[in-house]
Amino acid sequence: MIPVLVADDHGFIRAGVEAVLRGSRFQVVAGTASGEETLAAIATHDPAIVLLDINMPGMNGVQALEALRSKGDKRAVVLLTAGINDRQLLAVMRAGVEGIVHKDGAEGGLVDVLEKVHSGGKAIDSALLQRALDLSLSADNGGPLERLNQRERRIARLVARGMRNRDIGTELGIGEGTVKVYLHAMYQKLGIENRTELALLAVNDPGE
Repeated sequence: MIPVLVADDHGFIRAGVEAVLRGSRFQVVAGTASGEETLAAIATHDPAIVLLDINMPGMNGVQALEALRSKGDKRAVVLLTAGINDRQLLAVMRAGVEGIVHKDGAEGGLVDVLEKVHSGGKAIDSALLQRALDLSLSADNGGPLERLNQRERRIARLVARGMRNRDIGTELGIGEGTVKVYLHAMYQKLGIENRTELALLAVNDPGE
């Protein structure tokens, strides 16, 4: 069984998630009602996946995710939300959230979302991805690639030109495997999943 922690300040939501997961290979090992409780429970129960309500009293879901990532904790985090504002969306994308699930109707696809993030993928609706991209581009923050160093920015622009990893490596004098390592790190920094999203960011970067 794959251990899951459910963080939500409403007991009926926690019970509902547990009911949905019953019969799957995911098992709820702990339930919490605040960000502070969640961080403590993660240390105790070591869940593979954290289902995190975005709005909780005290430390909210966004702050809990940021606290996890600041400690170098890369375990999969899926946000449960009834709605997410622009500031929250940008913050969780930058922190590298793996999934975002709307509470309304979540029971229909929750197991699929958990399967996807457990296998290393992301489960974020394309409309949310586009919204986050638009927000990044409109923000006065030096451009969507501001989080990348100079070498990573150059790789991003070569990707935007349609170059393959082997050709990028030749261009920069590094191995194809090294390019893949760079790309993985860049995806994590930017909260994206693939080179198509990276290319979209790169072509809109004012540094180009």
